[in-house]
Amino acid sequence: MDQYETEVRKRLQTMSQDADLESAAKAFLEASIAAQYSYNFNWLGVPIIQYPQDIMALQEIVWQVRPDVIVETGIARGGSLSLSASLLALLDLSEMEATGQQVSSQRRVIGVDIDIRPHTRQAIDKHPFKNRITMIEGSSVDTDVIASVRRAVGDAKTVLVCLDSHHGHDHVLQELEAYAPLVSVGSYCIVFDTIIDDLEDSLLFDRPWGPGDNPKTAVESWLKNHNEFEINKELNHKLQVTVAKDGYLIRKK
Repeated sequence: MDQYETEVRKRLQTMSQDADLESAAKAFLEASIAAQYSYNFNWLGVPIIQYPQDIMALQEIVWQVRPDVIVETGIARGGSLSLSASLLALLDLSEMEATGQQVSSQRRVIGVDIDIRPHTRQAIDKHPFKNRITMIEGSSVDTDVIASVRRAVGDAKTVLVCLDSHHGHDHVLQELEAYAPLVSVGSYCIVFDTIIDDLEDSLLFDRPWGPGDNPKTAVESWLKNHNEFEINKELNHKLQVTVAKDGYLIRKK
């Protein structure tokens, strides 16, 4: 495994300097966004509006970080909650298999959305891991909602945060101020849809955000005053196709 990891690092270093690969990935992203490619997938039967590469990245991060709680802003149709809950269940199962003992504390995911639709609630109610999922309805930057999330997190030792709700600069900046402090050292705050800053207006589907006003600009502004976090640039090179370029923020201190 050590040899394999060394080979991976060498490949990623080579990929980081491959202008042709980067150009091809950018072309695919633009074409696939126009085709609404990410709206075609399910996770355990629940629609998940994510690129497969970002799903794989989350799986790797969850296995590495082993969070007790994942906090997500933006629920949409519930697929991201389904993904997180199933990954947390696998962590518990792996630890039970390794130790031969029942896991005492159940890992969980907390999802926040300003409008949780009935079909989403129904999908989660039928989910095999519904007992691991808590949904909170309201604006993710509302003070009462933030307080509810913090209470739900409680004294969890290891916390991972995913921000994927309203993509305007000011909103994401407020989310970062509210939720990034929950992230434990060595874990991540993942800010989705930083890709918006690199897109043409025609690909934004009449949304209120766009180049200059989006999650990436919020991340850049926020990081100026928060050196406890840094961008995991290696994931940019590994994924190539990602909506969260420069959005995988690891807490270093």
